[in-house]
Amino acid sequence: MLNGICSLLEKTNNVKRSSYTWNALNAIISALQNPVILLVMTRTNGIYDAGIFSIAFAIATLMLYMGLYGLRRFQSSDLDEKYSFSEYHGMRILTCSLMIFVSLIYCIYGMCFTSYSMEKALVIFMICIVKCCQAYSDVYHGCMQQKGRLDVATKASSVRYTFELAAYVVLLVLTHNLLLSTFAFMAASIIGLLLTSVNAGRNYCTYRPSFNRAKIRGLAIEGFPLFASLFLNMYISNAPKYAIDSYLTDDIQAIYNMIFMPAFAVMLIANFIFNPILTTYAELWLAERREQIGKLKHEIKKQSLVIAGLTVLGLAIAATIGIPVLAFIFGTDLSELKIELCVVMIGGGALAYATYFSTVITIIRMQKTLIVCYGAVAIAAKLLSKFFVLNYGIMGAASMYAFLMIILAIMLFVITWYGIRKESIRLKMLSQ
Repeated sequence: MLNGICSLLEKTNNVKRSSYTWNALNAIISALQNPVILLVMTRTNGIYDAGIFSIAFAIATLMLYMGLYGLRRFQSSDLDEKYSFSEYHGMRILTCSLMIFVSLIYCIYGMCFTSYSMEKALVIFMICIVKCCQAYSDVYHGCMQQKGRLDVATKASSVRYTFELAAYVVLLVLTHNLLLSTFAFMAASIIGLLLTSVNAGRNYCTYRPSFNRAKIRGLAIEGFPLFASLFLNMYISNAPKYAIDSYLTDDIQAIYNMIFMPAFAVMLIANFIFNPILTTYAELWLAERREQIGKLKHEIKKQSLVIAGLTVLGLAIAATIGIPVLAFIFGTDLSELKIELCVVMIGGGALAYATYFSTVITIIRMQKTLIVCYGAVAIAAKLLSKFFVLNYGIMGAASMYAFLMIILAIMLFVITWYGIRKESIRLKMLSQ
C-alpha cells in the first residue's frame, strides 16, 4: 500500500506543469480549510464554538512558524547544499519539539490565568498538533522541491489537507461535538503525514536526522532572522484576533474571522503563484551576471503587478457582492460590515506584498534586515491593538490590520529595491 501511494504521488507526464497545477490546488485546499470548518461549525454548533475554533486556528498558525523556523525558503534555495537534508531534518525535529512544548505551556497558562475553559485549551492544543504535522512534513517538501519535485510535495499536502478537512466536517455534522471533531482532525493529520510526506520522502532523502552541534548552531543562526520575521509577521497579521480574544467575546471573534477570510485568500493565491519559481529566483541571483539580475528585476515587477491585480479584483468583489455572499455562506447577518470587509481586503493585498518581498529578501540573503522591519511593526501592533479594538470594535481591528500591513509592505519593498540595486552596481563595476 505504501509503495502504491508513492507511485501515485510521483506519477506525472510533465513535472513542471504538475508542480504548478498541484501547487495551485494545494493553496486552494489550504485556504479553504479554515472557512469551510468555520462555515460548518457556525451552522452545526453555533457562533460561540466557531469563535473558539477561530482563535485556536490563529494561535496554532502562530505556533506553526516556530516549528518551521523559517527554513523552508532557505532550504529550497540552498542549491549548493551548504547543509545536508539530515541536518535540516535534525533541526526540524528540535523546532517541532519546541513548538509542542510552548503550545502546551500556552494552554496551561490560558486555563490558569485567563478565562480559558478546559475544552477551549484542549481544542487549541490539538490544532497546534495539526500544525506541528504541517511543520514536520515541510522539511520533506523542501527536499523534494530542492530536487525538482515540488509536484510530489504539493500532492502530499493536498491529500493530507483533504483528509483532515473531511474528518473534521464529518464528525461535526454527525456529533456536533467540538472536542471530538477536533480530535478526529488531529488524528487524520498524523495519519496523513505518515502515509504521504514521510512515506514519499524515502525516495528523496534519508530518514536519519543529524544533530551535529556545529551544523545545528549554524542553521539556528542562519534561520533566526527568517523565523523571527515570519513569526512576527503572523503575530502582526493576527494581532486583531488576539486583541479580540483578550478584550471582546468569542462571538465577535467568529464574525471578524468571517470577513477576514477573503483577505487571507488573496495572500494565499499570490503565494501559490510565486512558490514554484523560488528556485528560478535563486538561480538568477546566484548567476552573478548583470543580465540575470535584470531578469530577476523583471520577474519581481511582473509578480508585483499580479498581486496588485488580485488585490483590485478582491476589493471589487468585496465592495459589490462580498457581504451578501459571506452572509449566505456563514448564515450570519453581516450587512453592517461592508466597509470593514473592504478595509481588510486592502490589508490582505498589502500582506501579499509583504510576504513576497520578504521571500525575495531571503533569496538575496538580506534576511537579517527582516527582524528590524517585523520587530518595529510588531511593537506597533502590541501598542495599538488594545486601543483600536476596545474603542472601535471590528472596524478598529480591520483598520489596524490594514495600517500595519501597508507599513510593513513599504518597508520590505525599500529593502528589496536597495539590495538588488546594490548588486547591480557591484556587477557593473566588476564588468568594467
